Amino acid sequence: MNQKILIVDDEEDIISFLKDSLEEDDYEVFTAYNGEEAIEKVKFHPDLILLDVMIPNKNGYEVCREIRDQVDCPIIFLTAKGEDVDIISGLGAGGDDYISKPFSLRQLKARIGAHLRREKRSYNNENKVNLYFGDLNIDLRGRTSYCKGESIPLTKKEFDIMEFLAINCGQVFSKEQIYEKIWGYDAEGDSAAVAEHVKKIRYKLKKYDKNREYISTVWGVGYKWEK
Repeated sequence: MNQKILIVDDEEDIISFLKDSLEEDDYEVFTAYNGEEAIEKVKFHPDLILLDVMIPNKNGYEVCREIRDQVDCPIIFLTAKGEDVDIISGLGAGGDDYISKPFSLRQLKARIGAHLRREKRSYNNENKVNLYFGDLNIDLRGRTSYCKGESIPLTKKEFDIMEFLAINCGQVFSKEQIYEKIWGYDAEGDSAAVAEHVKKIRYKLKKYDKNREYISTVWGVGYKWEK
């Protein structure tokens, strides 16, 4: 089955060009010209979304926030903006990547391919019993972890966070995204709790492996599990 891509942009020429180019690579392509239409087209369960920021009705950031509880596929923002604050806004809204207009079609296709391969690896990892990162072994079924053969004592929330980041290895998540995933959308509390739990996880992992940093901080954005 061909992988599905949703393109959201209010410029017909860009949509037409991208649609033709991606269909040549055997992707199944859906299109939307505004925020409301984009939200409607999510029902087709795309494997990846190309989302322009400056679109009518609702901008790309608003669309991303609204659909993030419906889809977990990669979202790549397309925009003429390229400032750090715009990149942080896009990633903070739930996006996975950012490419500025005008962009190279070759580069965009490479980004699309990389994200889809990462999603496939994540899917495969979710169906594994154990994840291995150097000397660290995460037993998903037994909900235990070992480093150099020694058991690492983790609380339930600490293991939940480590499992979530490790399964999505290399992908950056904001504290808010992690909080919503682990604690739930309706939980009462503060995403600052994520930082405290990450600190404790790092401390415990460092006791068993002083030479490796498993969770890295992406300043101004969030955290990711290092490959």
